[in-house]
Amino acid sequence: MSMLVVVTEAVPPRLRGRLAVWLLEVRAGVYVGDVSRRIRDMIWEQVGFLAEEGNVVMAWATNKESRFDFVTHGDNRRMPIDFDGLRLVRFLPESDQR
Repeated sequence: MSMLVVVTEAVPPRLRGRLAVWLLEVRAGVYVGDVSRRIRDMIWEQVGFLAEEGNVVMAWATNKESRFDFVTHGDNRRMPIDFDGLRLVRFLPESDQR
């Protein structure tokens, strides 16, 4: 089990409801919980099916050097990059959004 944080933006209500089944919504669109890797993977699969045009970031505790890892879904100026084994975030200029 590890701490999990999911932050959503502009996602359909059905995804928000699905996330609330496994996680606690501490602020609008911000979910936290302590789940197994299996549940984390299943939650991410649901994000891929249900996020539509919205965007989502999911971060969780790990044993890596940074002590966490994360994945993103959807268009956002913040893009994850790998820098010598560390996961960092790069900001894209507003005109370069995907």
